[in-house]
Amino acid sequence: MRFWRLKKAGVHLPIRNKQLAAQALTHRSHTEGELLASNERLELLGDAVVGLIIAEYLYQRYPQWDQGQLSKARASIVRASVLCEAAKRAGIAGLLRLSSAEEASGGRERPSILADAFEAVVGAIYLDSGYKAARDYTLQHLQPELDALETGAMPIQDYKSLLQERTQAWWRITPTYEVVEETGTPHNKTFVVRVKLRDLIAGQGVGPSKKQAEQNAAAHALQYTEQNRRQLDETFG
Repeated sequence: MRFWRLKKAGVHLPIRNKQLAAQALTHRSHTEGELLASNERLELLGDAVVGLIIAEYLYQRYPQWDQGQLSKARASIVRASVLCEAAKRAGIAGLLRLSSAEEASGGRERPSILADAFEAVVGAIYLDSGYKAARDYTLQHLQPELDALETGAMPIQDYKSLLQERTQAWWRITPTYEVVEETGTPHNKTFVVRVKLRDLIAGQGVGPSKKQAEQNAAAHALQYTEQNRRQLDETFG
């Protein structure tokens, strides 16, 4: 699928560089081993750009929020399921270049592929036209979720789901939880839970139930992974 077909498909993709646009829409399965021709490098760049755009938006829109609230809200917006929906709204799904096998297995609707492609497109827009163009595009296609966040319709409290979406998207890792301490009487217990990414302890939480302690541990881990993304990329890369 070549760049000139974008207008025919009725999709507005504000990238003037045809080669960059094609790369942003190319899944690694389509490259026949030429990984540098896929959108993975652009996805890495776009991930950082989208994160900055949403952080800036939330910082300006909610001046009363502290760092923790801003971090949790950003995590709720940039998770893979949300970016997947943004990719669909932007018309990216129909433009993706996939291998026949990936196409047959439903890759065009796979959330991880669509979320990565959205980030790759944002990365390409950033390289091609600058930050403002990338910001306008990102906010346009994430506006429903940003509106839902403002009205309270989008919950940001399911930290375990947010953490799992993040770690699977970034490193293909599923967090594991373990109770490391249990104290108190049968009717008044306190649990201490650790969350691990492979062998790395990423967070710890305390709560009156295992479920609440796990949520608190996941919230701690969200902050830890966000603050140490570059180091963790090297660890899990």
